[in-house]
Parts: sequence; structure tokens; C-alpha cells
Amino acid sequence: MNVPALKPCRETAEILLHPAHCVGGFIIDEAGREVAITEQMIQHACDQLDRQWVAAQPRFKH
Repeated sequence: MNVPALKPCRETAEILLHPAHCVGGFIIDEAGREVAITEQMIQHACDQLDRQWVAAQPRFKH
């Protein structure tokens, strides 16, 4: 199967033109389109997780 839209970003010209834009994965949006996962998307998700993180509380006291 040789479908350009399904090839990983690293196998297309996009990675040569914008190496920081594509990290090699895709998500499917609400309209069913493939959207390349970007470094910016990952950084945004990590920032959100960092802001929401709370330390675990011990379940049992010794």
C-alpha cells in the first residue's frame, strides 16, 4: 500500500522542511481527518499535566 497520507512524517518531505513540526504520529480530528502530532502539541499537553500534578498521599500510616 503506497498512500502518502498514511506514511510517517519522517518519510515525507514535511520532515525535511519542518523537522520540529512532526513527531511521527497522527490523531483523527472530529471531521475524521488525520492531523500530524507536532512538538508544540506535545509541549502543550506536558504543560497542562505539569499544572495539574499533585503529590500522591500515603494510603496507610505506619
